Amino acid sequence: MSYRIEKDSMGEVQVPKTALWGAQTERSRQNFNIGIEKMPVALIQALALIKKNVAKANEATGRLEKKISQAIQEAADTIIMGEVDDQFPLSLWQTGSGTQTNMNVNEVIAHIATKSGVVVHPNDQVNMSQSSNDVFPTAIHIAAVQLIEERLFPVMKQMIQTLKKLESENEKIIKIGRTHLQDATPITFAQEISGWRSGLEHSYQMVALTLNELKQLAIGGTAVGTGLNASKEYVGEFFKYLNEETNAHFSEDLNKFHGLASKDAVVFTSGALKALAANAMKMANDIRWMASGPRSGFGEITIPANEPGSSIMPGKINPTQCEALTMIAIQVMGNDTTIGIGASQGNFELNVYMPVMAYNLLQSIELLTDGLRSFDQNCLSGIKADQGKMKQYVEQSLMLVTALNPHIGYDNGAKIAKKAFVENMTLKQAALALELVTEQEYENWVKPEQMLGE
Repeated sequence: MSYRIEKDSMGEVQVPKTALWGAQTERSRQNFNIGIEKMPVALIQALALIKKNVAKANEATGRLEKKISQAIQEAADTIIMGEVDDQFPLSLWQTGSGTQTNMNVNEVIAHIATKSGVVVHPNDQVNMSQSSNDVFPTAIHIAAVQLIEERLFPVMKQMIQTLKKLESENEKIIKIGRTHLQDATPITFAQEISGWRSGLEHSYQMVALTLNELKQLAIGGTAVGTGLNASKEYVGEFFKYLNEETNAHFSEDLNKFHGLASKDAVVFTSGALKALAANAMKMANDIRWMASGPRSGFGEITIPANEPGSSIMPGKINPTQCEALTMIAIQVMGNDTTIGIGASQGNFELNVYMPVMAYNLLQSIELLTDGLRSFDQNCLSGIKADQGKMKQYVEQSLMLVTALNPHIGYDNGAKIAKKAFVENMTLKQAALALELVTEQEYENWVKPEQMLGE
């Protein structure tokens, strides 16, 4: 590999000749050869979006020459469009402020601009009015907001519509309810599905609630929150241009000391994502229990047969989409733990766990987005009820005896259920044998269709 010589404040360093990055990126690449995790693309693009609108703001306030501002903007657009993703090689496991990745973006923008004929300095011009300490947390928030609004929410809305359709298709099908993995009183399959749907709707509302916090940005605080080298006019111009481009209604965090050192908005969002993961896991687990079989499980529903389930057992079909979604759910829960610990470790004017928090937050959003989409398309939309099996379970259930409680009391109901179970007879047979009800009373009082609520 051929190299060129780049210089920074520490001296000369060899950089691969074809690379668009500079000396500071190369030093980080060499010094932090740790793991395989790289900074998320969404974060890199958010940093580029910041640089683009910072250039506009610096130009508007008279600090940056127009031709340099335009060169920075055009170079940033190249990054935002994903045309140079391979130019961001740095490990996640680097400085906790994300400084080296901020400089990676600055250097790539400067090199692209310079190659186009406008000489641009990565620190003095691309990083003008900024510090990594305010830019990096701003990028985390922007990236998360964009992923949630543009990717996660549409998928959740589609899944909610799928569940509404399933409710409509199954509203008259009665099945046995279950609590503690034991038989309970009857419900409709639509009622059971409505619980899954409502869980997603509540999760949507929770995640949406966190956006108000995420949309408050630390930009303008620069190094320690005082805003040194960044004017109020510049900050105002930045938000004007950013919101014109994104239409996301970002606003200024009015206390930059909080914005730099505290990561409670990230914790808040991650917590809502964990709640979504918990609801997703509950739904996926219910579905794989109900689909268990085909001859030795519950067998109440069938799910799409997407691929062979075993390398040794011919004809086996497994609930693989449920398994993928539940693995995603526990990954999100683990990510939330890391984020919570990281957020608790801010010292004085800066939190230096930001890269790992950014990685985990954005991974959680992207995994839930892709996992829910896959589950919706490849499992949920193809669920079919086995009405015969559901009817069989209802008819043989001992918990129908609950309908007799208002008429003969709990203790007598328990006697009927126990006799039916021990002697392997129906509830009706046990009730009549104990002479606790007449046949006509039993027929009038024990009707599953009247045990479903409103």
